Amino acid sequence: MTVIAVTDATFERDVLGAQLPVLVDLYADWCQPCKQLAPIVAEVAAELEGKLVVAKIDIEASPMVAQAFRVQSIPMLVLVHQGRVVDQQVGAIDKNTLLRMVEPVLPASAAEVKPEELAQLVKARRALPVDVRDAGSFGRYRIPGAVNVPAADARRRAAELAPSDGRLRVLYGRSTDEAKDVAEALRSAGVEVGFLAGGFLHWEADGYEVEHG
Repeated sequence: MTVIAVTDATFERDVLGAQLPVLVDLYADWCQPCKQLAPIVAEVAAELEGKLVVAKIDIEASPMVAQAFRVQSIPMLVLVHQGRVVDQQVGAIDKNTLLRMVEPVLPASAAEVKPEELAQLVKARRALPVDVRDAGSFGRYRIPGAVNVPAADARRRAAELAPSDGRLRVLYGRSTDEAKDVAEALRSAGVEVGFLAGGFLHWEADGYEVEHG
Protein backbone atom coordinates (compact mmCIF):
# COMPACT_ATOMS: atom_id res chain seq x y z
CA MET A 1 0.00 0.00 0.00
CA THR A 2 1.47 3.35 -1.08
CA VAL A 3 -0.15 5.45 1.68
CA ILE A 4 -0.10 3.79 5.10
CA ALA A 5 -2.71 4.34 7.81
CA VAL A 6 -1.08 5.30 11.12
CA THR A 7 -2.65 5.47 14.58
CA ASP A 8 -1.60 6.52 18.07
CA ALA A 9 -0.41 2.96 18.61
CA THR A 10 1.78 2.77 15.48
CA PHE A 11 2.96 6.38 15.25
CA GLU A 12 6.32 5.92 16.98
CA ARG A 13 7.21 2.87 14.90
CA ASP A 14 5.92 4.01 11.50
CA VAL A 15 6.73 7.73 11.64
CA LEU A 16 9.39 8.53 14.24
CA GLY A 17 11.25 5.27 13.62
CA ALA A 18 11.07 5.32 9.82
CA GLN A 19 14.32 5.05 7.86
CA LEU A 20 12.98 7.34 5.12
CA PRO A 21 11.46 10.84 5.42
CA VAL A 22 7.75 10.71 6.26
CA LEU A 23 4.96 12.93 4.98
CA VAL A 24 2.08 12.86 7.47
CA ASP A 25 -1.41 13.73 6.18
CA LEU A 26 -3.64 14.66 9.14
CA TYR A 27 -7.30 14.50 8.19
CA ALA A 28 -10.86 13.70 9.30
CA ASP A 29 -13.63 11.93 7.40
CA TRP A 30 -15.95 14.98 7.59
CA CYS A 31 -13.33 17.37 6.16
CA GLN A 32 -14.05 18.27 2.52
CA PRO A 33 -10.66 19.97 1.83
CA CYS A 34 -9.03 16.80 3.17
CA LYS A 35 -10.90 14.78 0.54
CA GLN A 36 -9.71 17.17 -2.17
CA LEU A 37 -6.11 16.85 -1.00
CA ALA A 38 -6.12 13.05 -0.64
CA PRO A 39 -5.70 12.18 -4.37
CA ILE A 40 -2.77 14.62 -4.65
CA VAL A 41 -1.08 13.05 -1.62
CA ALA A 42 -1.67 9.57 -3.07
CA GLU A 43 -0.19 10.61 -6.43
CA VAL A 44 2.95 11.99 -4.78
CA ALA A 45 3.22 8.84 -2.65
CA ALA A 46 3.14 6.67 -5.77
CA GLU A 47 5.74 8.78 -7.60
CA LEU A 48 8.13 8.88 -4.64
CA GLU A 49 7.71 5.32 -3.40
CA GLY A 50 11.03 4.08 -2.05
CA LYS A 51 12.16 7.64 -1.31
CA LEU A 52 9.36 8.87 0.95
CA VAL A 53 6.90 7.26 3.37
CA VAL A 54 3.42 8.78 3.22
CA ALA A 55 1.18 8.26 6.22
CA LYS A 56 -2.42 9.32 6.81
CA ILE A 57 -3.70 9.87 10.33
CA ASP A 58 -7.35 10.36 11.29
CA ILE A 59 -7.14 12.99 14.02
CA GLU A 60 -10.41 11.87 15.63
CA ALA A 61 -9.25 8.26 15.86
CA SER A 62 -5.74 9.28 16.99
CA PRO A 63 -6.11 12.21 19.43
CA MET A 64 -2.63 11.76 20.93
CA VAL A 65 -0.94 12.36 17.58
CA ALA A 66 -3.23 15.31 16.91
CA GLN A 67 -2.26 16.80 20.26
CA ALA A 68 1.45 16.17 19.65
CA PHE A 69 1.26 18.10 16.36
CA ARG A 70 -0.97 20.79 17.95
CA VAL A 71 -3.52 20.40 15.19
CA GLN A 72 -5.91 23.35 15.03
CA SER A 73 -6.98 23.14 11.41
CA ILE A 74 -7.07 20.41 8.77
CA PRO A 75 -5.94 19.25 6.34
CA MET A 76 -2.47 19.54 7.82
CA LEU A 77 0.66 18.08 6.25
CA VAL A 78 3.72 17.49 8.41
CA LEU A 79 7.12 16.46 7.09
CA VAL A 80 9.16 14.34 9.52
CA HIS A 81 12.82 13.51 8.87
CA GLN A 82 15.00 11.48 11.24
CA GLY A 83 12.31 11.72 13.93
CA ARG A 84 12.00 15.53 13.77
CA VAL A 85 9.42 17.84 12.22
CA VAL A 86 11.17 19.80 9.46
CA ASP A 87 8.20 21.45 7.71
CA GLN A 88 4.42 21.69 7.75
CA GLN A 89 1.56 23.08 5.68
CA VAL A 90 -2.00 23.80 6.76
CA GLY A 91 -4.80 23.72 4.20
CA ALA A 92 -5.16 22.18 0.77
CA ILE A 93 -2.16 22.70 -1.54
CA ASP A 94 -1.41 21.75 -5.13
CA LYS A 95 0.93 18.99 -6.25
CA ASN A 96 3.83 21.29 -7.18
CA THR A 97 3.76 22.95 -3.76
CA LEU A 98 3.75 19.54 -2.10
CA LEU A 99 6.70 18.34 -4.20
CA ARG A 100 8.67 21.46 -3.30
CA MET A 101 7.88 20.82 0.36
CA VAL A 102 9.33 17.30 0.38
CA GLU A 103 12.22 17.81 -2.07
CA PRO A 104 14.82 18.99 0.52
CA VAL A 105 14.66 15.69 2.43
CA LEU A 106 14.54 13.26 -0.48
CA PRO A 107 17.60 11.06 -1.12
CA ALA A 108 19.79 12.69 -3.75
CA SER A 109 19.75 11.28 -7.27
CA ALA A 110 22.93 9.54 -8.40
CA ALA A 111 23.03 12.06 -11.27
CA GLU A 112 22.84 15.14 -9.04
CA VAL A 113 25.89 17.42 -9.04
CA LYS A 114 26.15 20.23 -6.49
CA PRO A 115 27.51 23.66 -7.57
CA GLU A 116 30.79 23.22 -5.68
CA GLU A 117 31.27 19.79 -7.27
CA LEU A 118 30.61 21.15 -10.75
CA ALA A 119 33.07 24.00 -10.23
CA GLN A 120 35.78 21.50 -9.26
CA LEU A 121 34.97 19.15 -12.15
CA VAL A 122 35.05 21.99 -14.70
CA LYS A 123 38.37 23.25 -13.34
CA ALA A 124 39.81 19.73 -13.67
CA ARG A 125 38.32 19.45 -17.19
CA ARG A 126 36.23 16.49 -16.12
CA ALA A 127 32.83 18.08 -16.78
CA LEU A 128 31.17 20.25 -19.45
CA PRO A 129 28.19 22.39 -18.36
CA VAL A 130 25.22 22.10 -20.73
CA ASP A 131 22.62 24.87 -20.55
CA VAL A 132 19.14 23.52 -21.37
CA ARG A 133 17.45 26.92 -21.29
CA ASP A 134 16.36 28.68 -24.48
CA ALA A 135 19.00 30.32 -26.68
CA GLY A 136 18.01 33.84 -25.55
CA SER A 137 18.59 33.09 -21.88
CA PHE A 138 21.85 31.33 -22.68
CA GLY A 139 23.00 34.35 -24.70
CA ARG A 140 22.39 36.75 -21.81
CA TYR A 141 24.21 34.86 -19.06
CA ARG A 142 25.52 31.36 -18.47
CA ILE A 143 28.10 29.25 -16.66
CA PRO A 144 31.52 29.96 -18.26
CA GLY A 145 32.41 27.40 -20.90
CA ALA A 146 28.87 26.05 -21.14
CA VAL A 147 27.26 24.91 -24.39
CA ASN A 148 23.59 25.36 -25.21
CA VAL A 149 21.31 22.39 -25.91
CA PRO A 150 17.71 23.55 -25.27
CA ALA A 151 15.60 21.02 -23.39
CA ALA A 152 13.29 20.51 -26.38
CA ASP A 153 16.26 19.42 -28.52
CA ALA A 154 18.07 17.27 -25.95
CA ARG A 155 16.78 13.86 -27.01
CA ARG A 156 17.39 14.58 -30.70
CA ARG A 157 20.94 15.71 -29.88
CA ALA A 158 21.63 12.91 -27.38
CA ALA A 159 24.78 11.83 -29.24
CA GLU A 160 26.35 15.23 -28.48
CA LEU A 161 25.74 14.67 -24.77
CA ALA A 162 27.59 11.37 -24.49
CA PRO A 163 30.94 11.84 -22.65
CA SER A 164 33.04 11.06 -25.74
CA ASP A 165 35.91 13.31 -24.59
CA GLY A 166 35.91 12.01 -21.03
CA ARG A 167 33.98 15.01 -19.68
CA LEU A 168 30.64 14.38 -18.00
CA ARG A 169 27.88 16.56 -19.45
CA VAL A 170 26.17 18.30 -16.53
CA LEU A 171 22.82 19.78 -17.52
CA TYR A 172 21.45 22.90 -15.89
CA GLY A 173 18.35 25.05 -16.28
CA ARG A 174 17.03 27.98 -14.31
CA SER A 175 16.19 25.66 -11.39
CA THR A 176 16.65 21.97 -10.61
CA ASP A 177 13.55 20.49 -12.25
CA GLU A 178 14.15 21.84 -15.76
CA ALA A 179 17.42 19.95 -16.16
CA LYS A 180 16.61 17.01 -13.89
CA ASP A 181 13.71 15.84 -16.09
CA VAL A 182 15.87 16.01 -19.22
CA ALA A 183 18.77 14.26 -17.50
CA GLU A 184 16.59 11.42 -16.24
CA ALA A 185 15.08 10.91 -19.71
CA LEU A 186 18.56 10.77 -21.27
CA ARG A 187 19.87 8.42 -18.59
CA SER A 188 16.89 6.12 -19.22
CA ALA A 189 17.97 6.06 -22.86
CA GLY A 190 21.51 5.07 -21.86
CA VAL A 191 23.18 8.51 -22.09
CA GLU A 192 25.29 9.17 -18.99
CA VAL A 193 24.68 12.79 -17.92
CA GLY A 194 24.33 14.69 -14.66
CA PHE A 195 22.24 17.69 -13.62
CA LEU A 196 23.07 20.70 -11.47
CA ALA A 197 21.31 20.79 -8.09
CA GLY A 198 19.49 24.10 -7.73
CA GLY A 199 20.13 25.05 -11.34
CA PHE A 200 21.65 28.32 -12.52
CA LEU A 201 19.93 30.22 -9.70
CA HIS A 202 21.81 28.18 -7.09
CA TRP A 203 25.10 28.48 -8.99
CA GLU A 204 24.75 32.27 -9.11
CA ALA A 205 23.54 32.58 -5.51
CA ASP A 206 26.57 30.61 -4.30
CA GLY A 207 28.84 33.20 -5.88
CA TYR A 208 30.30 31.16 -8.73
CA GLU A 209 31.44 32.90 -11.91
CA VAL A 210 28.82 33.90 -14.50
CA GLU A 211 29.55 34.75 -18.11
CA HIS A 212 27.48 37.55 -19.72
CA GLY A 213 26.78 38.44 -23.33
